[in-house]
Amino acid sequence: MAGNDAVDCLSSYSAVAGLLTKKVVVVHPIVLLSVVDHYNRVAKGLPHSRAFAPSRPLRKGAALYLLCPSAVGDEWHATNSFAVPFEEDPKDPAVWFLDSDYLEQLFIMFKKVNTMERILGWYSTGTAAKPQDLDIHEIFRKHCPNPFYMLVDVEPKDMVVPAKAYCTIEEPTNSKAFRKSFVYVPCTIGAYEAEEVGVEHLLRDTKNASTSTLATKVGDQLETLKMLGRRLREISAYLEDVASNKLKPNPTIIYTIQEIFNLLPDSSCPELQKAFATQTNDSMMTLYLGKRRMEFAMCMLLPIQMCTGGLPSVVRSVLALHNLIDNKIQNKREAERKEKVRRT
Repeated sequence: MAGNDAVDCLSSYSAVAGLLTKKVVVVHPIVLLSVVDHYNRVAKGLPHSRAFAPSRPLRKGAALYLLCPSAVGDEWHATNSFAVPFEEDPKDPAVWFLDSDYLEQLFIMFKKVNTMERILGWYSTGTAAKPQDLDIHEIFRKHCPNPFYMLVDVEPKDMVVPAKAYCTIEEPTNSKAFRKSFVYVPCTIGAYEAEEVGVEHLLRDTKNASTSTLATKVGDQLETLKMLGRRLREISAYLEDVASNKLKPNPTIIYTIQEIFNLLPDSSCPELQKAFATQTNDSMMTLYLGKRRMEFAMCMLLPIQMCTGGLPSVVRSVLALHNLIDNKIQNKREAERKEKVRRT
């Protein structure tokens, strides 16, 4: 099958207004585990950036998401997946082949195990979508009216959700034909109670299991700030493209950005500035004393339990009592001085 050059892949955020803002794709741990296992067995270490299995590994991991119909409303739960044979020409990625017969037969077998499952979409591993993915996406419309495309990063460098979800829409053009493009859909990771227990058992024997320590908390805060900076730069780039008429303004995105700015506090308020300064000082004091808490405990100056988030309040209370005592001493000395002057 040859790719279609008329399609537009990931044409920014244009024409998304109100279509998919309420839809959320929830990826379950069993799906992520299957994706990573599939990638490690088939495509890891290959020079090509993408590979499908199990035939020729020239593309990373084409498979299906299966949706449990108990997920109603605005959440689509991806609870299972399986691999599909796929080949593409390494010299011309627009030429590819997907074994749809294998897809249908294997799905029938899955249906015999659980009759409540149905096809939700498909996934591919990598960091960016390709133009031919739109043509592949059209094949899955035979099994699902509006399938999702999941792009999974099996080797994420940042502490972010390693999956991105897309859906296709049709954009009007100058001619009578419509142009198809991918649009982003919110994606998150979720699990049922049984899956959470299984994940805990898998991570129980992990050597580098994350523990709630000061170092991990500080690292998480730094990573969160980096993510926030990236999101702000994305918003800035989008607004610049809209201002320069490179993109069509999206009312939903513009309203959301306006709501974000409306929720920002008035930093010119003196009370708010004082509150921010107090909170910042509390955080800095907690980090400093948390670093020195073992020394404090060994010297019997402070219990280890006090070296937590409530310690800055304790310090402020002690300083306030100290100032109160100094004030009483000063008032007493002033009264004695006045009494001495009166007698003389």
